[in-house]
Amino acid sequence: MKRLALVLLSLAVASGCTSGSNPPPEKPKPAEPLTGRSAFQQLFISARGWAPDARPYQLQSQARPDSKGKDGKALLWRGAFASAAQSSSRSYVWSGVESQDTPRGVTPGTQDSYMPGNSFEMAFLKVDSDQAFDVAQKHGGEKILQENPDTPVSYFLDWNRSENNLVWHVIYGNGRNDAKLVADVDASTGLFLRKEK
Repeated sequence: MKRLALVLLSLAVASGCTSGSNPPPEKPKPAEPLTGRSAFQQLFISARGWAPDARPYQLQSQARPDSKGKDGKALLWRGAFASAAQSSSRSYVWSGVESQDTPRGVTPGTQDSYMPGNSFEMAFLKVDSDQAFDVAQKHGGEKILQENPDTPVSYFLDWNRSENNLVWHVIYGNGRNDAKLVADVDASTGLFLRKEK
């Protein structure tokens, strides 16, 4: 009985003798903006986990107050992928910042129906969003940012069926409909195609 009491007392003392200092809380990771192609590759891996035949049909950045999309980078990228085998599509979001709306990393969206026709092969994406930004700057974007440096820049990538090419739409403004400029750049060659506005 004395032995059991001694063992219990020893355990109680040992468990109570932990260090009083708690480890310092982890500092939040700094925001990590990525170019479209880098974010796209992470989204594509997740999409292939959902459907092995998943093919992309859209990639879009979202400007935020802490990341205006300059230099071809963004903190949020949304990609949409289609699966012919499942006759459905699914979107994924990559986030380079921890926020209430989106956690850091890749988050799957909802599954929806899909009509094939505008998906593309990943091999067509040879020009990254930072290169598309440089081309757009030379075709009117630089002037807009000099006049109003707070203008957000966003990026939209999709397949142009009529011309049979993959296109970066570099959007200067809050949205495509009210943009000051939308410059289209071929995502395979890097050539300037046209100004939409």
